[in-house]
Amino acid sequence: MRYADSPAIECQLHVAADPARVWDLVTDIELAARFSPELRQTRWLDDCDGPTLGARFEGHNDHPLLGQWRTVSHVVDFDAPRVFGWVVVDEDDQFGGGPADPARPGSRWQFQLVEEEGGCRLTHSARIGPGRTGLSVIIDRAPEHEEAIIERRMAALREAMTTTLQGIKTLAETPTGDGRSTPTG
Repeated sequence: MRYADSPAIECQLHVAADPARVWDLVTDIELAARFSPELRQTRWLDDCDGPTLGARFEGHNDHPLLGQWRTVSHVVDFDAPRVFGWVVVDEDDQFGGGPADPARPGSRWQFQLVEEEGGCRLTHSARIGPGRTGLSVIIDRAPEHEEAIIERRMAALREAMTTTLQGIKTLAETPTGDGRSTPTG
């Protein structure tokens, strides 16, 4: 697989909790930093205090090969309580893609919830490209290894996404003192 193919990945699991509680967790942008190996911090921009279509949020990342960088995400899918999706742009042009353009994001991410018996099916998906990302920089350094680089990145994403899903599942299924699940752990 090549970067130009916009590689994608999807992970899913069953969560035995009220879908409304799961929705609260997946739309809490600060929660992802608890589970991610590279996302360190997020915050809503533009005086926004929660997810809505068109809302923007900032992320701060750290990776051993790329150092630290900032991204800006635009919420492009918001169908409560079913779909929460966003595109990520390199607002500071750290990776050489030119002006940030949500129509050509560095990546696209989504959570999807489907009610099923005893809770919901939670799917987490990501698609890389078409815009430049840190992965583009790594490929530029060794273009002859592009397919292996992408394979390693997709494996790392799968692991991180699985960890995030498992973390959400654990939080959603953990009962509180009143017998309900808690969205905040």
